[in-house]
Amino acid sequence: MTACLIGWHHSKFGKLQDESLEQLIVTAARGALEDAGIAPADVDEMFLGHFNSGFSDQDFAASLVLSTDDALRFKRSTRVENACATGSAAMHAAVNSIKAQNSKITLVVGVEKMTHVDSTTAGNNLLHACYVSEEAGIKGGFAGVFGQIAGSYFQRYGDQSDTLAKIAVKAHNNAMSNPLAQMQKEFTYEFCREPSDKNPIVAGPLKRTDCSLISDGVVAAVVADGDVALGSKKAVAFRSIAQVNDYLPMSRRDMTHLEGAERAWKQALEKAGLKLDDLDVVESHDCFTVAELMEYEAMGLTKPGEGYKAVEEGWVYKDGKLPVNPSGGLKAKGHPIGATGVSMHVLQAMQVRGEAGGIQVKDAEIAGIFNMGGAGVANYVSILQAMK
Repeated sequence: MTACLIGWHHSKFGKLQDESLEQLIVTAARGALEDAGIAPADVDEMFLGHFNSGFSDQDFAASLVLSTDDALRFKRSTRVENACATGSAAMHAAVNSIKAQNSKITLVVGVEKMTHVDSTTAGNNLLHACYVSEEAGIKGGFAGVFGQIAGSYFQRYGDQSDTLAKIAVKAHNNAMSNPLAQMQKEFTYEFCREPSDKNPIVAGPLKRTDCSLISDGVVAAVVADGDVALGSKKAVAFRSIAQVNDYLPMSRRDMTHLEGAERAWKQALEKAGLKLDDLDVVESHDCFTVAELMEYEAMGLTKPGEGYKAVEEGWVYKDGKLPVNPSGGLKAKGHPIGATGVSMHVLQAMQVRGEAGGIQVKDAEIAGIFNMGGAGVANYVSILQAMK
């Protein structure tokens, strides 16, 4: 019962002020169904990835998907949420429904509107994804959380500011070739490396260029079983999925090591019968540059504390042995919370089909995805490969 992506729709990320949350959902859902060649009446189940947490007054949003077409009325629709991994949680819910033979055709939509609130409100909304009783008072919002993580990592392994600056530069260079990216602007290493009035320290050692963007965006995908996929015009198979959750309080974990991410990667690779070297491209959760650095280690690309080598040796660049975030990542493509994980899956489906345009990695056949909710709490890995 292999689950496959057979159609999708991806908005540009950024400020989408002219469309309501419902309009974004409907536009993307219609686009994905049309791309897949699937009639709404043939959809068995829908999953909506929507973090919200105060960004939208409409908190009960699952049935907004039904506005796509009257034929969806009375079908199952469920909102899924798992912090910044909300989109992947929705994708995995669809895959699991198909594996359980509960559905043959599912529709997944990931959406978020965030740019209409001020930065303080946005920061407070995002802090709901931390362990509130201990961490809500951390200054700087979620940047403050990762500022603490970066500080701990620097204390153990040395100052990594050079590497973080290079990761930021890489993200923005990649996004220049991605028409869907929110920020298509190159930054120099010198600008990203040194604090300035235009690139101030935000929290701990993290500067503004180390932080992902506040974004609006929507992505939809049709996920179907193998029988349906064989009759479709395109099909990208889930070779494996894995989800690993860790303790919510940072006080209960060693925050210089993303153990949940490491376990999720190991499980997904083992289920797929693959090694990391078999992957051709990875989209990884670079909510902050230090997160991407630590994720190199979690996926097994380097030993603990040696993530910098992946950058210094050029491994993670677009022409390296394992390109990471050729899309520009959350850092430059944007990070509309509920849409992020769905976006990762769609862009990797495009990669393995050779349809990723300017961000295409040469000869990409097997793609990995890592999407993280909270500070290493909800960890999702998917491995995709084109069937046709």
